Amino acid sequence: MYLPQHFAVTDPVVLFDLMRQFGFATLVSVHEGRPFATHIPFTVYPERNLLASHIARANPQWTSFNQNQEVLVIFQGDHTYISPGWYEKHPSVPTWNYMTVHAYGKVQIVEESAAVKALLRDLVVQYEQQWKMEELPEDYLHGMMKGIVAFQIEITRLLGKFKLSQNRSRADRERVIAALEQSPNPSDRAVARKMKKHSEQV
Repeated sequence: MYLPQHFAVTDPVVLFDLMRQFGFATLVSVHEGRPFATHIPFTVYPERNLLASHIARANPQWTSFNQNQEVLVIFQGDHTYISPGWYEKHPSVPTWNYMTVHAYGKVQIVEESAAVKALLRDLVVQYEQQWKMEELPEDYLHGMMKGIVAFQIEITRLLGKFKLSQNRSRADRERVIAALEQSPNPSDRAVARKMKKHSEQV
């Protein structure tokens, strides 16, 4: 990832927070000599520096996991278009503000039935408010588990990029924040909140 220093975020607490909030991510690996991507939800374990998920057994990506020295998981946070009309000085051009985390690591397939169940239960607990996996008949759950491949990723590298107009003047940032705060789009307003928080810290 191209990462200018003024957009870099290195605090693991901040990075793991984004990863938990935007847990539906993109798993990228090399399969049969080409990049291969799958979009799946992840469980994030900051205290263990670990990610976990599962894919359909019919998805061929897992068959080449052990051939990858590292895989990449891309977590995409809130993002939005930035109009040059919001800037104080002209001429200017449009851009895009966004927050993303790239997590690199080594994949380990989880095969033991109790461990797979534990990973699935953690994923359900992370997203579910009412339904419980324990409500499923045991034979049904076992049959469904046969159709997936569970895995863990030990994180070896974390790269965070929060592009929030840090390269613009304070006046420009304030004008962008004001414009985004008026948007009906929740993602626009979320970016405005992040920009405001960052501006208060510098």
